[in-house]
Amino acid sequence: MTGIRLTAPAPGWAIDADVVVVGSGVAGLTTALRCAAAGLATVVVTKARLDDGSTRWAQGGIAAALGEGDTPEQHLADTLVAGAGLCDESAVRTLVTEGPDAVRRLIKTGAHFDTTDTGDIALTREGGHHRRRIAHAGGDATGAEISRALVEAVRSAALHTVENALVLDLLTDAEGRTAGVTLHVMGEGQHDGVGAVHAPAVVLATGGMGQVFSATTNPPVSTGDGVALALRAGAEVSDLEFVQFHPTVLFLGADSEGQQPLVSEAVRGEGAHLVDASGTRFMVGQHELAELAPRDIVAKAITRQMQLHGTEHMYLDARHFGAEMWEQRFPTILAACRAHGIDPITEPIPVAPAAHYASGGIRTDLRGRTTVPGLYACGEVACTGVHGANRLASNSLLEGLVFAERIAADIVEDRPRATEAAAPVTKAATLVADRDTERETDPAPSPLLAPEARTTIQRIMTRGAGVLRSAASLVTAADDLEALHNSAAADAWATGPKRAEPGVEAWEATNLLLVSRVLVAAARQREETRGCHWREDRPERNDETWRRHLVVRLTPDRRLVLSRTESEAFPPVHPAGAPDCAAATTTHPTPEEP
Repeated sequence: MTGIRLTAPAPGWAIDADVVVVGSGVAGLTTALRCAAAGLATVVVTKARLDDGSTRWAQGGIAAALGEGDTPEQHLADTLVAGAGLCDESAVRTLVTEGPDAVRRLIKTGAHFDTTDTGDIALTREGGHHRRRIAHAGGDATGAEISRALVEAVRSAALHTVENALVLDLLTDAEGRTAGVTLHVMGEGQHDGVGAVHAPAVVLATGGMGQVFSATTNPPVSTGDGVALALRAGAEVSDLEFVQFHPTVLFLGADSEGQQPLVSEAVRGEGAHLVDASGTRFMVGQHELAELAPRDIVAKAITRQMQLHGTEHMYLDARHFGAEMWEQRFPTILAACRAHGIDPITEPIPVAPAAHYASGGIRTDLRGRTTVPGLYACGEVACTGVHGANRLASNSLLEGLVFAERIAADIVEDRPRATEAAAPVTKAATLVADRDTERETDPAPSPLLAPEARTTIQRIMTRGAGVLRSAASLVTAADDLEALHNSAAADAWATGPKRAEPGVEAWEATNLLLVSRVLVAAARQREETRGCHWREDRPERNDETWRRHLVVRLTPDRRLVLSRTESEAFPPVHPAGAPDCAAATTTHPTPEEP
């Protein structure tokens, strides 16, 4: 354990449970439903409303070998190719073999997928898939339907839920085992302000960290809270440099920031073409699958064309679909385009890449266990090894389903230990009036950033660690991020307006800074181009040196320690500490705080 915590008031209320699940997407709610069905007292904590996470924004669908002639082996092969040599094959095999039945159980839970005239599940293709294996709902509203079904199931089961709550830090017992979380509930309700959920099992299903970039498909709540919490708790994270930029995001202008409308890969799966301003297709001849190449390849091709033509976007042309197909198959995308003055029935859609999905995250084993006993991670916040250096389209919802069920099974199996859990001894940092007293009695709270630092971080990351990266751009980004951290550390002991006060926006900005520092440190270390990590100064893939994972942990003195594994295989998950089979270790120091 690092002892590092966010600066926050002491918990003013507490709930006792067997398991607390943080997050209400497909990963979190599936875990919670399975745990509750096994008789465990389960609490769901979510940052906004139950249906406000990333799952509801998923358009394309969920991938599984459900169609005639398709097999898990074929799904495995496509996933391994997309992952560019860094997938954990055992994790992928688990995903593709258990996936079809997991989808069927989701249907039994109440999710309704689109069907053919014969009643079979309608399947489409997306990038990197050689077969039609993407099940969808409401045309292009798959995530919304899955979220609806799971939220209804949670409410029907009368699970204890705490909405509008930002998780802060992990609680541990005297032996360093998980004992719950601290959290802050926004607004009035049954709970308000900072409190705690005491539980011997904590499942982080907090989603991604797309808000580290200026333009993203992620909702505003995706600020990397789970990864930041895990790092402060001493857990290992891996492969954070592999951030997937979705190739086709509706271009709203060079200065547009925040969540951007996604134009699903399923549009290309149904036959849309990527073209330049003259109407010329540019993916033909670049890859055997043309527009349906893996996302990293398409994003790079679009970016190259933008550079070549000196433009800020390319076009997605699907005028040949006709009005009926647009209205029935892609009603959500059609409405979003028209809301921004674009009619895809009569004109090409301007598109450009934007931050979309984190392939890396908190390192877990095949049961979702992290390097901190009792702490689990599932969904986008986790790094199971499934995605490697680049996620295959529509594998994310499936990963959430499959590994959520595995986590619940492990927690249920661990139930005897859960009922005998010790009381937590780690407390959130408490603000006191005497700064000298605070520093002496609790030296570990993270210096808080002012809320306005969020925009600064996003612009630093977009310039230096976006689609195109280089040694020079990453050094500049690292220096700028370090300057932000240094400034916050200096202000932490100040009085007056310079000192950032605890609150949701300050905590989010602080989390964004931590995960950004890790991402940049890993991207600097990986001196090659692989998957969605594109180094302009290192354009070739280097398997001999870099078919390896980068594992990062935070030390009690706030130093980032990067370890490179000896092969593409992950080391076993052990209690917190450096991996046993690291080939090289690099420490990134953080300036001493005043």
